[in-house]
Amino acid sequence: MTLKRNISICLAITDILVIALVVIIKSNITIKVDKKDVKAAANILENSENALDKYKNQEIKEYIDSRPVIVYDNMTIEQLSDKLNRVFKSTMSGKGNLVASYSLEKGVDPYLATAIILLETGCSSTCSKMVNTCHNVGGQKGSGCGAYAAFPTLDDGIKAFIDNLYKNYYSKGLTTAETIGPRYAESGSWTRKVNSYITKIKKA
Repeated sequence: MTLKRNISICLAITDILVIALVVIIKSNITIKVDKKDVKAAANILENSENALDKYKNQEIKEYIDSRPVIVYDNMTIEQLSDKLNRVFKSTMSGKGNLVASYSLEKGVDPYLATAIILLETGCSSTCSKMVNTCHNVGGQKGSGCGAYAAFPTLDDGIKAFIDNLYKNYYSKGLTTAETIGPRYAESGSWTRKVNSYITKIKKA
């Protein structure tokens, strides 16, 4: 509102000056003006315009910077992280920001990624031994943890899981529980359970 008010004032002053000039011209009034005065007036006008532009640009920048940035499902990254943190328990507690930010970075649905983690790990209550011992949050096959992959840290395991979702599923056009399920798990109920977790996450 401050920017609009100042612009309105400037426009009003401009209108007054124009009207005054018209009156002078119509009245054939002769005005003796010193060149120094004209130059001084021009400098004042230029400085005023520069100051106004600087003020406008600064206020616009401050307004843009102050606006919340919506990243997913009409939420900011902070709101999305808080939502995921409300469903992560045990070892996964507080990992909502990592899952949210890294999923968005890779172009993966954070709700879907979270739902798979919850199903594969049980971290909606108590995380499985595979999470606590091997930092494997997606049931990824490999070595180091029997027939499953082991990772140095939990953060490494989370990123590797999301990388796997992107590389082996999303990049191939498989972006839903229905299309991912047949390749991801042998269980026929996997898709239904993942979608059930997605519903719970949305309500969290």
